[in-house]
Amino acid sequence: MGLCESTLPQLGRALRPQEKDILRYPLIIFVVGGPGCGKGTQCRNMALKYGFYHVELGQLLREEAQRSTQRGRQIRDIMQKGLLVPTGLILDMISDNLLSYPKIRGFLIDGFPRELEQAKEFERIVGRAPNMVIVFDCSMETMVRRVLRRGQVEHRADDSEPAIRKRLETHYTLCEPVLTFYQQKNLLRHILAEEAPESIFAKCCSVIESLL
Repeated sequence: MGLCESTLPQLGRALRPQEKDILRYPLIIFVVGGPGCGKGTQCRNMALKYGFYHVELGQLLREEAQRSTQRGRQIRDIMQKGLLVPTGLILDMISDNLLSYPKIRGFLIDGFPRELEQAKEFERIVGRAPNMVIVFDCSMETMVRRVLRRGQVEHRADDSEPAIRKRLETHYTLCEPVLTFYQQKNLLRHILAEEAPESIFAKCCSVIESLL
């Protein structure tokens, strides 16, 4: 089944003033990088250490794709082709998740934004920018190798090599304007993600603690 533009929202639902107030106070940290860069593992570690809530965009989408609804089938079809799910749906899923934890100290939003439109839409809908954007820098070959290994372990249908390379090409094409957007706001923090996990985590802790 192909994408039906009429049933997947292109624009996110604008939050009410009281909802924006809820999201004014917690730290909001975006964590970006290609598939297999290790951001999911490090987000789980950071969430545990600092009492943050880890919003894993990829997991949210996979859960939706497993549902036997029209939207679930459409999302599954998009993901298997290595394409992007419409921005409106992404923003609705993220804002619903954030509002479910009104007392949390902070959020780590893993895998977002994937394109410039998502970055701008988040600020329009939520009414604020993130506090920081952590970028995991990792070579394409390292990411392909890691994701193939993950696919064998977890039996994920979207982790075939053609789909991985398509996702990486899409990521690199769309990522540059996002990085430029946040660089202009002085929000970017780069972390080299080729090292041992404990070394990467130490760097993550250093940038997080600069906010606390």
